[in-house]
Amino acid sequence: MNVYDFTVKAQDGSEVSLADYKGKTLLIVNTATGCGFTPQYDELQDLYEECQKDGLEILDFPCNQFGEQAPGDDEEIHSFCTGRYGITFPQFSKIDVNGENAIPLYKWLVENSTFEGFDKLNPLGMILTQAVKKQDKDYKNNSNIKWNFTKFLIDKNGEIVARFEPTTSLKKVKEKVKEVL
Repeated sequence: MNVYDFTVKAQDGSEVSLADYKGKTLLIVNTATGCGFTPQYDELQDLYEECQKDGLEILDFPCNQFGEQAPGDDEEIHSFCTGRYGITFPQFSKIDVNGENAIPLYKWLVENSTFEGFDKLNPLGMILTQAVKKQDKDYKNNSNIKWNFTKFLIDKNGEIVARFEPTTSLKKVKEKVKEVL
């Protein structure tokens, strides 16, 4: 099984087969419009503009599971992201990434990746650690998504190459993306 075995829902409700992205390098991200990490949209758009020609696609999945920081419907979220950050990469329908309502794609991503901790050099790392620890005492030992803007890098064969927590610098993400491209 790999990423190409999944179908996801577009903003208009239609089904999109991830097999449509065969041969591309994917960066799959769960996002939120009212989060301290929301400004990462700028860097993600820059990365997309720089690397799309080399085969990168960024797949954006809004999620309201962390601090209810993605309010609104799909249209409102998309209008905010295109208007405020000028995103041009694909944005899908709002989803759950954890729990019984998590979409199959995210269940697979979680089951096949490891949480390796928050970047302690990022000032939000300690804040996030405390917030997550309150909700899940065993957070260090499970691979659940911990917060908005967790990223999964998928190679051209549909396999997970890396998982980046929201506190990982986009510079590090970009380096790994370029390596995989």
